[in-house]
Amino acid sequence: MGTFSCGDKTYEVDSMGFLVDFDQWDKDFAEGMAPQVGITGGLTKEHWDIINFIGDTFKGTGRHPLVYETCRMTRLRLSDLRRLFPTGYLRGACKLAGVGSIPRHLGVEQHPIGMPETIPFMQAYDKVYRVDVRGFLMDPEEWDEYFAIYKAYDMKVHGGKLSEKHWQIIKYLRDAYAKTKKVPTVYETCEVNNIDLEEFEKLFPDGYHRGALKIAGLRLR
Repeated sequence: MGTFSCGDKTYEVDSMGFLVDFDQWDKDFAEGMAPQVGITGGLTKEHWDIINFIGDTFKGTGRHPLVYETCRMTRLRLSDLRRLFPTGYLRGACKLAGVGSIPRHLGVEQHPIGMPETIPFMQAYDKVYRVDVRGFLMDPEEWDEYFAIYKAYDMKVHGGKLSEKHWQIIKYLRDAYAKTKKVPTVYETCEVNNIDLEEFEKLFPDGYHRGALKIAGLRLR
C-alpha cells in the first residue's frame, strides 16, 4: 500500500500503483499519473475515449473490459493502443482509468458470510498460493477465504460471486477435513447440507472434485 500525490490531492494506491478505491478517481488522478505510464505530452481525446470507456464499463459491471472489447468499441487497432499507452493496456489505460485487474465485486462485500475478516483485501491480492498443474492447492493449510473468492472468479462460478449456500458447503468441506483428515464424499456433502445433486450442479458446474473441492482448497489423492 502507498499513496500517489498530484497537486494538492493524495490518492491511496496499491503496491503496483493502481488506485485502491475507484470512487476516489477523478480526472486529476489520470492526468497526474499519465507521465508515470510513459505519456508525456498530455492526455488527448483518444486517450480520454479509452479511459472513459474503461471507467464506465467498470461502473456498470464491476470489472474492467478486456482489451479486445476496448479496441472494438473504440475502433482502435492494437497498434493504436500501443501508441497511446506504451506501458500496456492494464498497466497503462486501466491504471489511468482507476481500475486494476481485480473485479470490483471481489471487495469487502464478497467477504465470506459468518467468517472473520482475517486478511485486508488488497494485501490478499499480493498473496502467493502453491498449486499443482491442475490448479489444486498443494497444502490445504495454505487455504484462506480469499483463495476461494479468486478461484471462484477464475472458474466463473455463479458469475464469480459466492453465495451463502456456496460458503455453507465450503465451510462444511473444510471443517470435515480438519476433523478427519479425509475429504468427504459428494453423497455426504449433499446429505449433510440438505441439497440434491441438481442444485449442487447449479452451484458448482465444474463438478464436485474440480469445482467444490478445488475452491475449498482440497483435492483427492
